[in-house]
Amino acid sequence: MELEHFKYDNKIVKYFAIATVVFGLVGMLVGLIIATQLFLPQLNLGIPYTTFGRIRPLHTNAVIFAFVGNAMFAGVYYSMQRLLKARMFSDMLSWIHFWGWQLIIVAAAITLPLGLTTSKEYAELEWPIDIAITLIWVVFGINMIGTILKRRERHMYVAIWFYIATFVTVAVLHVVNSFEIPVTAFKSYSWYAGVQDALVQWWYGHNAVAFFLTTPFLGLMYYYLPKAANRPVYSYKLSIIHFWSLIFIYIWAGPHHLLYTSLPNWAQSLGTVFSIMLIAPSWGGMLNGLLTLRGAWDRVREDPVLKFMVVAVTAYGMATLEGPLLSIKNVNAIAHFTDWIIAHVHVGGLGWNGFMTFGMLYWLIPKMWGTKLYSTKMANVHFWIGTLGIIVYALPLYTAGVVQSLMWKNFNAEGFLEYPNFLETVTQIVPMYMMRALGGLLYLSGAIIMVVNLVKTAKQGSFMAEEAAEAPALEKKKVVGGHWHSALERKPVIFTVLTLVAILIGGVIEMVPTFLIKSNIPTIESVKPYTPLELHGRDIYIREGCNNCHTQMVRPFRSETVRYKGEYSKAGEFVYDHPFLWGSKRTGPDLHRVGGAYNNVWHYNHMLDPTSTSPGSIMPPYPWLYENQIDPGLTAGKIKALRTVGVPYEEGYEDVANQDLKAQATEIVTDLKSFDVEIPETAEIVALIAYLQRLGTDIKAEPTANK
Repeated sequence: MELEHFKYDNKIVKYFAIATVVFGLVGMLVGLIIATQLFLPQLNLGIPYTTFGRIRPLHTNAVIFAFVGNAMFAGVYYSMQRLLKARMFSDMLSWIHFWGWQLIIVAAAITLPLGLTTSKEYAELEWPIDIAITLIWVVFGINMIGTILKRRERHMYVAIWFYIATFVTVAVLHVVNSFEIPVTAFKSYSWYAGVQDALVQWWYGHNAVAFFLTTPFLGLMYYYLPKAANRPVYSYKLSIIHFWSLIFIYIWAGPHHLLYTSLPNWAQSLGTVFSIMLIAPSWGGMLNGLLTLRGAWDRVREDPVLKFMVVAVTAYGMATLEGPLLSIKNVNAIAHFTDWIIAHVHVGGLGWNGFMTFGMLYWLIPKMWGTKLYSTKMANVHFWIGTLGIIVYALPLYTAGVVQSLMWKNFNAEGFLEYPNFLETVTQIVPMYMMRALGGLLYLSGAIIMVVNLVKTAKQGSFMAEEAAEAPALEKKKVVGGHWHSALERKPVIFTVLTLVAILIGGVIEMVPTFLIKSNIPTIESVKPYTPLELHGRDIYIREGCNNCHTQMVRPFRSETVRYKGEYSKAGEFVYDHPFLWGSKRTGPDLHRVGGAYNNVWHYNHMLDPTSTSPGSIMPPYPWLYENQIDPGLTAGKIKALRTVGVPYEEGYEDVANQDLKAQATEIVTDLKSFDVEIPETAEIVALIAYLQRLGTDIKAEPTANK
């Protein structure tokens, strides 16, 4: 049989690997900064661009899309060429993909500290960047599918299945979640409102974890782990069961982020059921990875690459067991909104994604530079420092999570809350935040050791930009017999379509009824759209990232209705919230019933110096809110945009809206004057006070007694 000669493109892999390392260090450094801000608020620096609320999404985006994203692309571009025995479909598309992705990351690094954010978890980037992400993702997809179609290997290996699922699902998730109506060049409102927006967001958010942080890395596991161990994958049949069950079940699990919220109960229950079912395929994948090492465990003790990969796969197994357990309502009632969830996420992020990336880089760089790893000892030091870092990071946060929940819920013998002041909980766990930061510092130190090791490895070798290869051309003849799935592996287009169908079923069944059946979101007559001044204030709240520390969702627990002095949150209260702001974490108290709980001057003083009203607070001050002025010229555009997405502002209201804005601002400023506070009516703090005083006041319920 005649062999065709061709060359693998290592240069694109090299560039993605460099970007992985650079952005990994940046993302981890920002993470360390925000972790330190939680016990050293002075590190917020008193300027807008470095506050926790603004740079926390910078950390998550840098780690997920810059560090893990670039690692995924490096691993995919290297492994795909060799599994398909073909160079990438188009060198030009490879480079458009690379530079486009890096520009998106730079755009995120600029816009997020500026406060240009949609506020939606893992989807904070504003609409022009969303469009750019879509275009670059399509470029990646064309390049990938094109390579599969021109392959010289008839059967698609299991890693390719996971790459296909990643491309298809992330495309669907991103497009659906990013429907928004632009107001200005970098400001938009979500197309969805309240409960529906929350469902779409966590259908996206959970499955961004599933199909950006999990499925591509499972593909990398199926390639790099057997390569590093020099062993075949343990079970082909288990790979098939793992793949199809995982992608079908995962897509249903998003509502487990919204248990005990205003989401309809049937949707919450679906999320719980499918989350628990996820244990089986997740552990199937973990076992398939670990059992691949049968007969090679002696090498694990010596080889740092295998050490990293074994801990990575184990962390994947632990995180994917813990996730379903956290989806059980009784457990979720304790853990949700606490630091337990932060620990859970970071076991997956640091252990699974981080360690798999480190192991892959330690294997990949010597291969492409034609040399041996510079220092096995340094790699082993990195492994142990990194492992210790994960432990020191996670254990204090698990402890903090339990402490938070017990203190929030505890009633004394007389029937009163034992700790009515939320701040008592915060001060109790500050030492645990210090430990968490130490763990992050250890992990970052290990990554720095890796960079030194890899640079020295590259210097002692010679990079092969073009790697010669040969393989027979793909035969077009029909193959008879074999496993039923092998026939599917020969048909990449049909395989891709079936993958799309598998991931669409769950999303459609959960979302369509929520959008089309009115009884799922009962309207409340007293709930009205935000006033123009409140709209400006809400946008300031979003800009400052307040929802990163404060929730707006009082759950139906006595401990919460007593603590927050009002009814639990109802679905109909959020029908004009574009986007929803329920939040994921209570570093500070819930704010859904804060309207009217404090007078205007309290809010004024609290934002200027949080410790003046709340001694011991770890919240940063916001002095720029007293200097910056809102732009009434933007009011009309906000009104029009929100009317487009269904908020019932009357036609022509935008022409007179600023009159209402001025009247409400005058009322607040007049009240502040009675406390000897002078502030212009257009100061941002006035708008923010208006928004905060509105929260939760549409329902005129009697406050719940504290007993």
